[in-house]
Amino acid sequence: MRALLVVNPAATTTSARTRDVLIHALASEMKLEAVTTEYRGHARDLGRRAADSEDIDLIVALGGDGTVNEVVNGLLHNGPAPDRLPRLAVVPGGSTNVFARALGLPNDPVEATSVILDALSERRERTVGLGLAAGAPGTEDEGVPARWFTFCAGLGFDAGVVGRVEQQRERGKTSTHALYVRQALRQFLEEPNRRHGTITLERPGREPIHELAFSIICNTAPWTYLGNRPVYASPSASFDTALDVLGLRKLSAAAVARYATQLLMSTPERGPHGRHAVSFHDLTDFTLHSKVPLPFQMDGDHLGVRTSVRFTGVRRALRVIV
Repeated sequence: MRALLVVNPAATTTSARTRDVLIHALASEMKLEAVTTEYRGHARDLGRRAADSEDIDLIVALGGDGTVNEVVNGLLHNGPAPDRLPRLAVVPGGSTNVFARALGLPNDPVEATSVILDALSERRERTVGLGLAAGAPGTEDEGVPARWFTFCAGLGFDAGVVGRVEQQRERGKTSTHALYVRQALRQFLEEPNRRHGTITLERPGREPIHELAFSIICNTAPWTYLGNRPVYASPSASFDTALDVLGLRKLSAAAVARYATQLLMSTPERGPHGRHAVSFHDLTDFTLHSKVPLPFQMDGDHLGVRTSVRFTGVRRALRVIV
């Protein structure tokens, strides 16, 4: 087997020595080419190269969710071919690693590598669904290219938090859960649309849902992690179905306190609920429109602002080694 290993040297939880150990372990079981990413988007370019190659059987991503997202977008630059779905293995190296952990992989990169090698030996893999987001037709965002996401996307509040965290990291701050909490508080205090939602959810053949203050789109559960604690925004979301949506109509102090508590106490059986919360399961096609530009994120990567985004849930898009 020939494999391409994409290594993010800035991965927050792996040292250079650990990465060398992992590379040697993988190379002992396959013909491995390791490439270290050098710029934003490099992992996507490498994924595209792997997808277009007849010689590469597997691509391995060593990094966080951002690295995985780039690799997946490269692998699927021409869309999923039903007769030849690309194969991916993920070695977690980021601060959260939601995608890898949702697949059941250990959060420790050495342990995860061991699981991957065992899975390759035993030919264990699964097919997962993914989400696809693009500018909605007939809107000012129509020309925005389509992009895949592996576990979540968000329009509004949570994307604003992600953007603030990225700004802090660019200033040298370390990505920690405390940093996210601080930036979430600042985003809430400065949120101009928290009392009157600007988002409309449209589904084919259904009445639109108006005045959502923010929305979270999930491709799996949990939505994220706080340390080792899983957080479920849409407990029914799954890699085997299409997309789930959680929306909130109000972001008053009382509502935020209530739903934040529900998120912290969420379980695989129960997520946020109440008269200001709306949730939908297994949607294959829907669009979010906002009256004003709102921050947008996918897989924890801030992508600027959007006014309209069309989402598609693709049930069989990728094969992963687990």
